[in-house]
Amino acid sequence: MRIVLGIGGGIAAYKAAILLRLLKESGHDVVPLPTDTALRFVGAPTWEALSGHPVNTSVFDEVQAVNHVRQAEDADLVLIAPATADLLARIAAGRADDLLSATVLTATCPVVLAPAMHTQMWTNPATRDNVALLRSRGLRVIEPAVGRLTGADSGPGRLPEPADIARQALAAVSAAGLTPKEATRLARLRVLVTAGGTREALDPVRYLGNRSSGKQGIAVARAAADAGAVAHLVLAHAEVPAPQPTTMLSLSRVSSALQLRERVGELIRQEAPDVVVMAAAVADFRPAAYAETKIKKDPGTQDAPGIELVRNPDILRGIVTDRESDRTPEQPGPVIVGFAAETGSAQASVAELGRAKLESKGCDVLVVNEVGAQKVFGRDETAATILTRRPDGEVEEQEVAGTKDELAAALWRAVLRLIDDQSRRTASSASA
Repeated sequence: MRIVLGIGGGIAAYKAAILLRLLKESGHDVVPLPTDTALRFVGAPTWEALSGHPVNTSVFDEVQAVNHVRQAEDADLVLIAPATADLLARIAAGRADDLLSATVLTATCPVVLAPAMHTQMWTNPATRDNVALLRSRGLRVIEPAVGRLTGADSGPGRLPEPADIARQALAAVSAAGLTPKEATRLARLRVLVTAGGTREALDPVRYLGNRSSGKQGIAVARAAADAGAVAHLVLAHAEVPAPQPTTMLSLSRVSSALQLRERVGELIRQEAPDVVVMAAAVADFRPAAYAETKIKKDPGTQDAPGIELVRNPDILRGIVTDRESDRTPEQPGPVIVGFAAETGSAQASVAELGRAKLESKGCDVLVVNEVGAQKVFGRDETAATILTRRPDGEVEEQEVAGTKDELAAALWRAVLRLIDDQSRRTASSASA
């Protein structure tokens, strides 16, 4: 991979030399683009010796090659560390007054910024506004570390360790198998994902549940966050550890179907996501009554107690209904993705059941898994059919087999294609 490493003019520039070496040792071709101020902290010979590339800082260097355009076109990733407050402001304003800022302005690959500055500068409203603006445009801004700063001061604003920067930056490119351009487009979205299986309490120790591990929904949320999207994961019960919240990934925990419905509704109203992915396995039924104490066996009989069940609300269908009632040409609402676990029957195949469910639920995309005791649940390998309803009403089928990360990437590709189709259809209608 070819990485353009931008170096801002701050004391933390010395860490960028370590970062450059780590990236080179991982097999990447790294082109350093320091600012003139950065060269006052670490000189050009250091960057040239570590990278094997000449150092340029001005758009007037290598004019015959149109260097700022060439660097951006050749790059798979633009990584800036440290990104000073001044550099963040210049990039947010669309400035192109040196080689680094001009390269960022022409880049179509993922752009990752690792800020480093004094705490008061990081928390200043001007910097916070610039960071929010950059993230809204799809650039990934890594949260700075908390620790020792210049002099005796400590606080947020410290450049993260080089290994951590490298891990987060490379994740922005890989994004669970997405191409750099796909990851950059996904980074512009705000997404809401549900995962895990709900549990419906019978009494203080028993519940109705299902075999969902939560792995697939977590993989979908992580793929979005790794690409730089603002993701919120609503996680029910899972057999794997919950992901640690980060700047790009928020986490809510729920237990029952009713709790899931309430939390998802709150987040749709509060955060206005561009995409809602309902990957959680929601129990269809719940006990009609909850026993406040443990249900006991009657020693005088071999009969089991009767348990009356009632249906849980259809959360996916409810989200679709709410979107349709609120939809306007200016605010079409989120793309809605459903998941369906099917076993098939003598009367209908899994694919047939999936198409019927896509129609009945009214969602835009449906991921259909064939499940069973030895299929999908809890396993790292999966197989599914992604059904996508095109704007013209046609349903596209895509078979996917592989890891849950690979299915997550395939799902995001399907969503991005659908968003493109919807945008073209809207533009065509407006012009007509």
